[in-house]
Amino acid sequence: MNMYQLLEKAANASPDAIFLVRENISFSGFVNMVKARAASLAAAGVKKGDIIGVLAHNIPEFPLTLFAIWYLGGTALLLDTNLTPFEYDNMTSTTDCHIVCAEKSFFYKTRKFKFYDIEKKDGKPNPELTAVPLESLDVATLSFTSGSTGTPKVVPLTHFNLIECSNSLEDMRQWVGNGYIMMYGFLPMYHIFGFAVELLATLHYRAGLLLQPTINPKEIMADFQKYKPDVIPAVPRLFEVIRNRIIDTLKAQHIWWLASFVLKYGKVLNKIGLGFLVRKVQDPVRNIFGGNVKLLIAGGAATKPEVETFYERLGMPFIQGYGMTETVGPICISKPTKRRFPFAFGGPTSNNECEIRDKNEDGVGILWLRGHQVFGGYLNNPGVNEEVFDERGFFNTGDMVSMDKNGELHFAGRKKQVIVLDSGKNVYPDELEAMFMEIPGVNNVAVFEHKVKDKTVTYGVFSVDKKMTLEKLAAAIAAANKKVASYKWVTHFAMTTDELPMTSTQKVKHHVVRQNLIDGKYPIRRE
Repeated sequence: MNMYQLLEKAANASPDAIFLVRENISFSGFVNMVKARAASLAAAGVKKGDIIGVLAHNIPEFPLTLFAIWYLGGTALLLDTNLTPFEYDNMTSTTDCHIVCAEKSFFYKTRKFKFYDIEKKDGKPNPELTAVPLESLDVATLSFTSGSTGTPKVVPLTHFNLIECSNSLEDMRQWVGNGYIMMYGFLPMYHIFGFAVELLATLHYRAGLLLQPTINPKEIMADFQKYKPDVIPAVPRLFEVIRNRIIDTLKAQHIWWLASFVLKYGKVLNKIGLGFLVRKVQDPVRNIFGGNVKLLIAGGAATKPEVETFYERLGMPFIQGYGMTETVGPICISKPTKRRFPFAFGGPTSNNECEIRDKNEDGVGILWLRGHQVFGGYLNNPGVNEEVFDERGFFNTGDMVSMDKNGELHFAGRKKQVIVLDSGKNVYPDELEAMFMEIPGVNNVAVFEHKVKDKTVTYGVFSVDKKMTLEKLAAAIAAANKKVASYKWVTHFAMTTDELPMTSTQKVKHHVVRQNLIDGKYPIRRE
């Protein structure tokens, strides 16, 4: 089976069920739209084997174009909407992509590829055009996980990988039930978390998808009240912000004392017949989300224990997913056990398995994964593939975890140095370091995750020539920042004329540099 066939399967089983909620489009209606979009793309020259970029916010044309690409036997290159023309040019060249389907607001002059207006109206389906018979191991999507401006790491995911993820999300059935459900869709679908929960899960459950292209809190809250979604996936930071606003509101209404009491003793109150007190607190909070919430899903970063506890005790089941682009997102999902903290994200989903290797005395080791959702290796990158896969097909995630008596995995830290911002976005130090090393007068640089005023930022420590001044370095960094998406920018940094600590293989010791920064050994800073 391939992804288009998965869509057809859902449409044949539930033809009249609403797929796109805001647009009131059924599964069968969506299939007809896909065929019409396929005819348009075929007329534009798209054929089997082509790599087609998709660059858009969460608008109906995003999934429509994806399935049309697969209908024609192509591969979709998922492009982050926050990048720069410089990055898009590099990414399309690396993947041999010659057409990018994008919203007009993203159009710019380039010789690397042609733009296709993703919002262009389609004609009728071509009766002579039929779905290309793709194999399950054909590549369905390409995603960059790092190196959009330098040496790339591109993840190819097959139709098999995607469909197996869709099937594995059956593990959420215990919360969402067997009836029709509505999924809220404001997480960007170019990101694997949004792609998995908003596209793969909706196909599996034949659910409705309420797309929201903005992150405007007012619009999101208005959607909650109008459409009353059943499942709301989000990055932990959003759930934390909403929680803090709820607490502030309850304090302003002078009923936080009651809410605090319910949060602590809710189960006991229900048992002794005082459930009305619990509902007095739970119902208003549930109504903020529309009143129908069956499940909150967090992913993309670790959730603070107090945030998860808050929602659980207010009657809204809350699960944490763990995954990477290389695993089609959620390859681990937390389970409803009594003790799930800190940072518990369950165990592997169906047809996937894990091993924890090189454990320390606390039982913390490196997480290795194998299974149907694990990709087959980075595109044209045999050297890296040899490093991250073992002879048994296990993939080294680079993340440090432990396992409790319930079989739940607990996140302990990152072996690799990927920076996860409070928004859930990933920043890759090696990409930025290679860019900053091109600045005249910079001898070396270390980029890492750091806290400034309780906010996670991308921080740089620069080893420079003696003639370099803080003002010159700041200007050079600002100019280099413009080559990449704004969330990757290094705006907090320190400089030193000393050499940075290195390993015997001449690699910067990031953890030593960071500790030196904390210890005040780099006093020349801009923060």
